[in-house]
Amino acid sequence: MTNRLSRTTQPGLPVYPERMIQFGEGNFMRAFVDWQLQQMNNQGLFNGSAVLVQPIGQGLGGLMAEQDNLYTVLLNGIMQEQTVNSREIITSVSRVINLYDDYAAYLALAEDDGLEFITSNTTEAGIAYSAGDSLGDTPPKSFPAKLTALLHKRFELGKKGFIIIPCELIDRNGEKLLQIVQQYAAEWQLGEDFNKWLVDENTFCCSLVDRIVPGYPRDKAAQLEEELGYKDNLIVTAEPFLFWVIEGPAWLSEKLPLAQAGLNVVVTDDMTPYRERKVHLLNGPHTAMVPLAMMAGLETVEDVMNDETFFRFVQELMNDELSPMLDLPAEELSSYSAAVLERFRNPFVRHELASISLNSISKFKSRLLPVLLRYRQERGQLPELMTLAFAALLLSYRGDRVARQDGAEVLEAFDKAWSNPDSFVKTILADESLWGQDLTLVPGLVDGVAAKLQELDRTDSRAVLQQAVHQ
Repeated sequence: MTNRLSRTTQPGLPVYPERMIQFGEGNFMRAFVDWQLQQMNNQGLFNGSAVLVQPIGQGLGGLMAEQDNLYTVLLNGIMQEQTVNSREIITSVSRVINLYDDYAAYLALAEDDGLEFITSNTTEAGIAYSAGDSLGDTPPKSFPAKLTALLHKRFELGKKGFIIIPCELIDRNGEKLLQIVQQYAAEWQLGEDFNKWLVDENTFCCSLVDRIVPGYPRDKAAQLEEELGYKDNLIVTAEPFLFWVIEGPAWLSEKLPLAQAGLNVVVTDDMTPYRERKVHLLNGPHTAMVPLAMMAGLETVEDVMNDETFFRFVQELMNDELSPMLDLPAEELSSYSAAVLERFRNPFVRHELASISLNSISKFKSRLLPVLLRYRQERGQLPELMTLAFAALLLSYRGDRVARQDGAEVLEAFDKAWSNPDSFVKTILADESLWGQDLTLVPGLVDGVAAKLQELDRTDSRAVLQQAVHQ
């Protein structure tokens, strides 16, 4: 019987002092933030560990404790045309606190002068206000309320504040977190001195994270146990690519020397261009490819990349229509685009198109529509491939060729518009609840989309693409 991973079965592993509080013990944070702490520690640049706070009652704290808070990260994929297949035991987590079982231990973190950083990933819904939370709750319900309680304890002890870097996938996450903390501070009547300390002594940073983390390799667990020589119930698989943009003061690069450790991390005073780059050049092509590829019977992103016609569509969409509309140096955009294409080809990650198709209307609105409109304004014509992708998306929401996954209100709007096919395009583009504006006012868009939609409806998406891309 194989022994479980622990400090007993793996003697001599280093132990580091706690320097970071991390809300969230899930796969992503352990393969993203804690993995990066490990890389800094390996080079003697940080000498610190993270104490993880389990933000909900059910979590991985028990499993972590059974393994002395050790786990393995497997990096699988292609990076700069080289296959990466690495395994590393992570020693940068000290312990996990379940604040539902031991709230006193959580508040005691405020007493530790060695703790400087707070990171979090409590899902996109985590940075939200919850009515009824109070300072006396043990614990409060929402993540921002839990954080407010900890910060207030720190303030009462007369200690320095924290550098706070949320990783939740919402725009301006640091600013929104601060706003909600301030809302609780006002509601709980914590006083002007606390409000001043909150702003003056703490640094709330906005951040953008990027790494695909499939998680526990259930289908290969037995094989990996034999190869590794130990049983690890917390193995995390991730792609080699990593990118972290932190909007914060320049001195943060010295306090948290991630870039110095060779990691792909940028500290900047404006993360907007980087956010636009990711949203439009990584997420945008995902949204564009889905309806066209699913209509052609493809199932995964890898299928798309291995299909010559669809690969050319993605490549030309990125190079000819998306990149020219972004305000970043051409070399940087070209390098990022090449990295994205490489990531899309990763044979170790099965990224299903059906999962990407969830809520495609709101995704198109944020990922592709702004670029389409800018292209039309600057060049006086519609971008052909984006317009084709838009038409395919609208056709897919008829529901007879591709399964629709969206909110009831969105599907109702489409069903109503499709009840009169002759006026469908004009009706749906005029729906401001879907697009945030009346798209029939964009010159040529109604006719352009209608023509592409009719073409797709007459034949199949592959044939249409073959005419649209350069063969």
